[in-house]
Amino acid sequence: MLILLPPSETKRDGGSGDPLDFSSLAHPRLSPTRRALVRRVVQLARRPDEMMTRLKLGQKLAFEVDRNRALAKAPTMPAIDRYTGVLYEALDAPSLAPDARAFAAEHVRIHSALFGLLRASDPIPAYRLSHDSRLDAPGIKATWGAAISRELEAHRGELILDLRSEAYVGLGPLPPGTGHFVRVVTTGADGQQRALNHFNKKGKGTLVRALVEHGVDFGTVDELVAWGAASGHRLSVSPTGELLLEV
Repeated sequence: MLILLPPSETKRDGGSGDPLDFSSLAHPRLSPTRRALVRRVVQLARRPDEMMTRLKLGQKLAFEVDRNRALAKAPTMPAIDRYTGVLYEALDAPSLAPDARAFAAEHVRIHSALFGLLRASDPIPAYRLSHDSRLDAPGIKATWGAAISRELEAHRGELILDLRSEAYVGLGPLPPGTGHFVRVVTTGADGQQRALNHFNKKGKGTLVRALVEHGVDFGTVDELVAWGAASGHRLSVSPTGELLLEV
């Protein structure tokens, strides 16, 4: 089973790990692209005003330019601990037991605009780069799209749960027939299911925490749905093949 998560705009500062080492990151075929993109971001950070414009940063976020300028020498921490925001607060990775963290390291991937696919345990520095950040050609979508899809194709035959936002799906779609996009829905008073927007993040984080704590490598979506029914997670498969999480 492979669980795909989006990153978050906000990240914890600091870390106790050594500076960025590309050879320590999962999916080594992505490392040449990672190296090139980090160089581009560091160079742009040497022009602070331009970086703030391109990354759409206000003055309160000027510190993000300093983070990007220090990418190559800043301390690192595991990716699953680096990211914050609603999904990651619900996941609460720092409080996971060692067995759950080990399961996450094997089965969870985070799709970063800067680093591509990351293992939950991959050590990364704090940075700022989003799916829609404006870089000189090639842009972020052109940089990652085919490369990410190729990495996901290598997991064909596994149960892949795509909890990324649609914006990050656009940076590397699942190849046809390789997985299930997870959509969070709620049922209204009229009995109709409707997709959630902001509040879907908490539902996703709660589900992922339950999955890594359960620690079972599900082989089929039917097994996953049956586990959900027994554990209080209302999961179903839509006619289009999406996995619906009702909250």
